Amino acid sequence: MNWRSRLLLTTLVFATLLTFTAEAIAHAVTEGDKGYIQEISGVNLLPFVYLGAKHMMTGYDHILFLFGVIFFLYRMKHIAIYVSLFALGHSTTMILGVYLNVGINSYVIDAIIGLSVVYKALDNIGAFQRWLGFQPNTKVATLVFGLFHGCGLATKILEYEISPDGLVPNLLAFNVGVELGQLMALAVILIVMGYWRRTRSFLRHAYSANVVMMSLGFMLVGYQLTGFFVS
Repeated sequence: MNWRSRLLLTTLVFATLLTFTAEAIAHAVTEGDKGYIQEISGVNLLPFVYLGAKHMMTGYDHILFLFGVIFFLYRMKHIAIYVSLFALGHSTTMILGVYLNVGINSYVIDAIIGLSVVYKALDNIGAFQRWLGFQPNTKVATLVFGLFHGCGLATKILEYEISPDGLVPNLLAFNVGVELGQLMALAVILIVMGYWRRTRSFLRHAYSANVVMMSLGFMLVGYQLTGFFVS
């Protein structure tokens, strides 16, 4: 890919990103969803499953990180291992964070999540091997960043101001929805990647794709840090 093609690809991706509202980028709680949750109480499993799936499917940073995780994974066994580690991480901190009512500043945690995208892109292009002389454990990194992603989910859920009546089953239902949303997003990614990997352009453009992903990660970090300092 020559420099003109790379510039065009980067511009198109950035333009697409800018079409999202700030709310979509941070996948914050919509006013409609927040108002609905504040009005109900008791066990409401299906609505929380729906909200969990919606939250993940519109979670731009979560999907971008997931894309980076499976970018060079070809066997379903390996994909299952890494996705399970990510799910274990974000499920743990999400459930504990909400149950214990422990939240982190949403701008700070979302900036860290943006950095996880940057980290994965650098990992995919072999930057750490060149810089550090060794490859960090990718499974541990996926689990650790999953924990941070879960903190982000917990922070957003706390914004719902969920009624304590039926909290645990509703929270578990939300988590089920998150996993369903993650599986749907993963299915789309795998279909697209499956077609792309069968072309000769995959290896030629893999580096550029990860550079674009890293750039998007830095944009997310910048967006969140700007929000933190001006809020």
